[in-house]
Amino acid sequence: MPKYLTIASQIQCPHAGQLILTTANAKVSADGGFVLLESDQHVVAGCPFTIGPKYSPCVRVQWSAGSAMTSAGAKPLTDSSIGICYSPEGAPQGVAVVVQTQQKVDAL
Repeated sequence: MPKYLTIASQIQCPHAGQLILTTANAKVSADGGFVLLESDQHVVAGCPFTIGPKYSPCVRVQWSAGSAMTSAGAKPLTDSSIGICYSPEGAPQGVAVVVQTQQKVDAL
């Protein structure tokens, strides 16, 4: 059984910046938090990454490999989903790190 990512999950960029998790999903929850969807947009706060002397924080995450099951036409995110973190210039800077997930799913 996959572990679902919800608004209560903890996810970081590879440099320990925190993702601010929001979702358009209002139908499927797991352990009390709405399940994130592959189409959701997440911003990153507090990324300290630099390239040489230039500050280049992760600012957003784009997801892929959501679950095969769909919710309102969008794929739910699981702990096996891949989130690529991007700089303000749109350069990929690594894969998001899932720190905490939920397992129990409830349909509303």
